[in-house]
Amino acid sequence: MEQYKQEFIEFMVECNVLKFGEFTLKSGRKSPFFMNAGAYTTGSQLKRLGEYYAKAIHSKYGDDFDVLFGPAYKGIPLAVVTAIAYSELYGKEIRYCSDRKEEKDHGADKGSFLGSSLKDGDRVIMIEDVTTSGKSMEETVPKVKGAADVTIVGLMVSLNRMEVGKGGEKCALDEVKDLYGFETAAIVSMEEVVEHLYNKECQGRIVINDEIKAAIDAYYQEYGVK
Repeated sequence: MEQYKQEFIEFMVECNVLKFGEFTLKSGRKSPFFMNAGAYTTGSQLKRLGEYYAKAIHSKYGDDFDVLFGPAYKGIPLAVVTAIAYSELYGKEIRYCSDRKEEKDHGADKGSFLGSSLKDGDRVIMIEDVTTSGKSMEETVPKVKGAADVTIVGLMVSLNRMEVGKGGEKCALDEVKDLYGFETAAIVSMEEVVEHLYNKECQGRIVINDEIKAAIDAYYQEYGVK
């Protein structure tokens, strides 16, 4: 596993973004782990987060893209910090763009988008925290495609939960890929998280012990991609 992936897994634990225990998800599922990207709150945390996204995007997609698109609201800071990090790490200026939940009808920046406008010929990478159902893509893809004649290169999320999506057979990222025809990827998958943390000390404690590992295995037996 690449070094930046190992560091990112420990970073999520350090920031209390990724927790293990007993949680009830929005879907009603009982889960032994929970991710809350809203726990990234400080400048140094956001700087590091942008660097991990930038490294993952560079590894997966290379430099052949022009715009990072972050769907409102959570995707907005992700697009901003990743564009900054990409410029610093790889010397390439990437524009950022996000949609507005409510269209602005006045001022120089009126319209449906924040940041850069989308232009014909742009190659766009979309960026989110985590995709469990792909629902946000149902709203985002038509907005992006409708703004200009662009190519959506792919989607990058921070964590692939590796659960079945709405179709009940494939994970949400694979469903998005099949439905829209662009690549999808995550900085890390839950499989990599478990591999890295199981019975290993992180932040002065064992984060995934035998009991939690058994609960994760049982969860994926029921909800995981077969």
